[in-house]
Amino acid sequence: MPETNREFILPIRVYYEDTDAGGVVYHTNYLKFMERARTEWLRSLGFEQDRLREEAGVVFAVRGMELEFLKPARFNEMLEATASIKQFGKASLVFNQTVVRGDECLCRALVKVACIDIDRFKPTAIPAELLSELTRN
Repeated sequence: MPETNREFILPIRVYYEDTDAGGVVYHTNYLKFMERARTEWLRSLGFEQDRLREEAGVVFAVRGMELEFLKPARFNEMLEATASIKQFGKASLVFNQTVVRGDECLCRALVKVACIDIDRFKPTAIPAELLSELTRN
């Protein structure tokens, strides 16, 4: 599987709705922050998920994750969610992702994503235009 090192960074502010009763970011919200970063990464490359579904008949589905929660984030803090491709194949992407506060890594993940044919709901090739963009340095 080829690798690429381009990192996408999405600024995120922590809202009350992101926190638990103790004022700490609820663990599942880190997954939401990472999902947003992957969506915005794709958008930054010129690809919208709804158009990929409608025009190419594909969606991306998370196949697996490895997560480490390292430090808590709290209400009103500014964070950054990052996304970079560790590897990609014909029908899959593997992301390195983090949620950071300044120089502190709060959460890190390895996220495996599959390209799925929307009609058959089975893995299919990543659209050629997107694959071409991934191979550009």
